[in-house]
Amino acid sequence: MKTRGRIIALLLLIVVFAASISTTAQTVVNDIKLGLDLQGGFEVLYQVAPLTDGEDITPEMVTDTSTALLNRINVLGVSEPNLQIESGNRIRVQLAGVEDQESARELLSTQANLSFRDVEDNLMLDGSDLKEGGAQATFDQVGKPIVTLELKDSSKFAEVTQQISQMPYPTNLLVIWLDFEEGVDSYAAEALKADPKFVSSPTVKQRINSSSVEINGTFTVDETKNLSGILNAGALPVKLVEIYSTSVGAQFGEQALQSTVFAGIIGIILVGLFMLFYYRLPGLIAMLTLAVYVYLILLVFSMINGVLTLPGIAALVLGVGMAVDANIITYERIKEELRVGKSIKESFRKGASSSFSAILDANITSLIAATVLFYFGTSSVKGFALMLIISILVIFITAVWGSRLLLSLIVNSGVVDGKPWLFGVNQSTIHSEEEEFDTLDLPTKFDRIDFVSLRKTFFKASFAFIVIGMILLGIFRLNLGIDFSSGTRVEILSENSLTKEELSTYMESIDYPSTDIVISGDNKEIGVIRYIDDFTKDEINGIKSVIKADFGAEPNISTVSPEIGKELAKNAVFALILASIGIIIYTAFRFEWRMGVAAIVSLLHDAFFMVALFSIFRLEVDITFIAAVLTIVGYSINDTIVTFDRIRENMRRSKKIETEEDLATIVNKSLRQTLGRSVNTVLTVVFVVVALLIFGAEPIRNFSIALLVGLIAGTYSSIFIAAQLWFVLKKRELNKRGTIDVEADENSKKWGSDEPVV
Repeated sequence: MKTRGRIIALLLLIVVFAASISTTAQTVVNDIKLGLDLQGGFEVLYQVAPLTDGEDITPEMVTDTSTALLNRINVLGVSEPNLQIESGNRIRVQLAGVEDQESARELLSTQANLSFRDVEDNLMLDGSDLKEGGAQATFDQVGKPIVTLELKDSSKFAEVTQQISQMPYPTNLLVIWLDFEEGVDSYAAEALKADPKFVSSPTVKQRINSSSVEINGTFTVDETKNLSGILNAGALPVKLVEIYSTSVGAQFGEQALQSTVFAGIIGIILVGLFMLFYYRLPGLIAMLTLAVYVYLILLVFSMINGVLTLPGIAALVLGVGMAVDANIITYERIKEELRVGKSIKESFRKGASSSFSAILDANITSLIAATVLFYFGTSSVKGFALMLIISILVIFITAVWGSRLLLSLIVNSGVVDGKPWLFGVNQSTIHSEEEEFDTLDLPTKFDRIDFVSLRKTFFKASFAFIVIGMILLGIFRLNLGIDFSSGTRVEILSENSLTKEELSTYMESIDYPSTDIVISGDNKEIGVIRYIDDFTKDEINGIKSVIKADFGAEPNISTVSPEIGKELAKNAVFALILASIGIIIYTAFRFEWRMGVAAIVSLLHDAFFMVALFSIFRLEVDITFIAAVLTIVGYSINDTIVTFDRIRENMRRSKKIETEEDLATIVNKSLRQTLGRSVNTVLTVVFVVVALLIFGAEPIRNFSIALLVGLIAGTYSSIFIAAQLWFVLKKRELNKRGTIDVEADENSKKWGSDEPVV
């Protein structure tokens, strides 16, 4: 009865999961807001500056400006605008899905100080004479778009019109300006028409005693809506200076979404097949919980009203590999218990128990790096970090609790008793329980390798690479993207293949020549052009309209001011330092300070490896590269912690270490016992990263390359640098103390310290 009950419970859980996901998944997906890099749109960061010199910017002024901008955005009908105040005097505006980006940017930054003047530039009326909310977009009697205004005092308008009407023709004009600039020659009709802030100049023939004013001209419907919206929102109390902006064409966003989602599906399928082939029944359970994991990630992201970006999808897919890692650590422990002759039930119980600390430590270190990245990151990088944080937290629900629950129902039902092959264990490798074989004594495929004796070779190889890398880095330097070097980046999407020569000729023909042109894309359909100058808003609008007309798709354009470039570079360094400090503190607390130092040295080794290769191959280093480095900082330490966890376990078993050979034996055994697990854990993430690299969108290609390089370097450093460096540091302690009494150190709660506390 118990057997049947557990199997029924398992089947019911699977049915509940399947029914819940199948009936709500589409709704959850539809509720998720897409970032501008997935649906097109633009982002701009404004520096708030005073209207007059010497005036101080107060928090109230910034808040009022933010409110005015939001009111203007409402005119556009953007469903999910994102507006944030940063650093006290900056406002970041993100408008995803907006179609007319040029008009939207003009609408946001225009001062909108409406003024009525005579031809001598004398101010007759201004915005303060308008009723609040009195502007309205409408049509005249013949159906032409116009804007009507309601004035506070009709008698004042009557006096103004009487004065103007008495002036001789053609000076009897009431000139209407938006954001009037002093010094404009009002008599120069052509100049008036050419200035975008000129609205109209109607002739006044008689006194008009009315509070209603009609503004007509060559307006479109959208222009009247924008003008009325600006007037109703009110004038901005400050100047807005663009110091960073990026815009993404709708076609770019659609292509990026499709390709990256496809890459994610391929990566998840590869991971699932590997788990099923290598771990069999537990692998099947991992696949089931993986589906729940993806669903829960999207559900949580939707519930917190998060914005899904291109790097966010990459984080979700990367989290798949990390979720499977937790399963691998558990399943490898179960296999070890089975190989020493324990029953399946006992192996499951012990394996699940002994693997938890390594899973906890590995994920918390990743969480530290992700949190730092979220704090220092900007826009889409914050989306990546947020998705990574959610992924790590959900891993404990699915990969730890969920997979163990489902597997326990099968194991405790008894239907798999005596069938270790279902867990990927061959009968020939199982020792009888009478032999009293311990998991720490199990032979491995790597028993012939003496890692410790080869440590100097590894150290020399890494040192040689670092020296060569520093020399080459000094020669080639980093190919810094505009995120750090400032400037402008234009990305063109063509229906046909492009060549560098053709694109160079084209850019010269539209008066935007550049010598920094790169062709990319699977079919060479993407051209990337860089400029050292940060374009103005008008320059961006101009080049966008020309390229759209010639290529049929809006280009992506990003511009970064020198001020923001320096800040991003400084924040990147702070983020790396802070993440390293956090990891070393946690590792020292959970293990010992020597392991923390060894872990950080190996992570710096990995980071430099990534930097050097990007310099040699001239790959662009942008803000997503920093995200990749911090991800590797968090992820690469997973392998290191798994190894350190096994070293600690072997140390406790030894109780006392009296010679260097004893210490070397512990390190070698630990590395041999965890090497297969380390390879499997990194392999699952490599599957995902390679899928992103091959099938993912072009904007995250360098990000994927950085992750792949970091994963390989991280596996190498965990085995050949971190563990070996800990051995060197621990050997010094051994030489100083003569004997390391592990049991006494444990009892003192200062395990690994030079002087145990009594």
